[in-house]
Amino acid sequence: MHIAVIGGGINGVTSAWQLALAGHQVELFERDGLMQATSAASSKLLHGGLRYLEQGEFRLVHEALQERRWWIKKAPHLTRRLPILYPIYRSGRRPRWQLKIGLWLYDLLSGRKGIGRHRWLNAQQTLRCSPDLQPDGLLGAFLFFDGQMDDQQLGLWVAEQARQHGVTIHDHQPVQALQADGQLQLASGEWRRFDRVINVAGPWANQLLQQSGLAVQQPLDLVRGSHLLLPPLCRYGHMLEVPGEARIVFVLPFQHQTLLGTTEVRQQLSEPIRCSDAERQYLLKLYNHYFVTQRFDTDIQREFAGVRPLLAGAADASKASREYAMHWQQAILTVNGGKWTTARALAKQVVAQVQQSD
Repeated sequence: MHIAVIGGGINGVTSAWQLALAGHQVELFERDGLMQATSAASSKLLHGGLRYLEQGEFRLVHEALQERRWWIKKAPHLTRRLPILYPIYRSGRRPRWQLKIGLWLYDLLSGRKGIGRHRWLNAQQTLRCSPDLQPDGLLGAFLFFDGQMDDQQLGLWVAEQARQHGVTIHDHQPVQALQADGQLQLASGEWRRFDRVINVAGPWANQLLQQSGLAVQQPLDLVRGSHLLLPPLCRYGHMLEVPGEARIVFVLPFQHQTLLGTTEVRQQLSEPIRCSDAERQYLLKLYNHYFVTQRFDTDIQREFAGVRPLLAGAADASKASREYAMHWQQAILTVNGGKWTTARALAKQVVAQVQQSD
């Protein structure tokens, strides 16, 4: 089949690659540059999503853990295994036994594709790993492992695999409108017909349907996630509870800096996608709660924000599912949701959907 893929983020380039591997003639259309938006504004983690276990998303976590291992194995130049500390304080929200069960499940769901088993460190061992952690009330920490990546470069690596397998990539080529029979209109006004159109434009997928006069079948919650880059801290990552909230924030070593994030703020596509002053102060307050060396606005070396297209339905954005959903409208398959780590698994489902539609 001759297939158009709309969207040059990680789900788009991976879908194009997998469709080409399945023998289809594929063209990808991206309105800006490849890997320039949400897919390049992640927390840089290849992870199962330990916190999703609290929401009962066992299928998603299992799939993501299998995919985590695949990325690390196939692109070792752009990925690595990262040790992460989850410190436990007397004032913490989650007791040690609860975290123990979660990490045991995390290891179990990793199966033989695990990258290291978790273990408990006492307070002294924890402070040897991360000397700047606040010692007051520290009971110890769980040490576990996840993957870390350069998200933008890894996505561009995927795009290169797609090109090598025959995908034609049109960047800076926005699609203006779709028709259910497989026609799409380019910015020049030209209409082109394809056997199938895969609408995987992330936060903009539903907007494209609306401006084309097509029905939106899966509502989305658009949630902004902002990150700060601070001076280096140590070689260990940190998974930290936000005091008074159920949320988790990461403090991670990344390219000789410290990556701090993320936030979860509802976003409209008409609004600028950038870190607000409120988010900046929220993240700095969290950091200063946990570390002896205090950080301020003047310590911020860079900041970035992206919009995650989450499946709608949760009143609390932090509890919105990271699952993905797919819906056909004649020749158009719209893909919504998903998370970075599961992009290849999502792409395989796209291929299966296309094969079944033949």
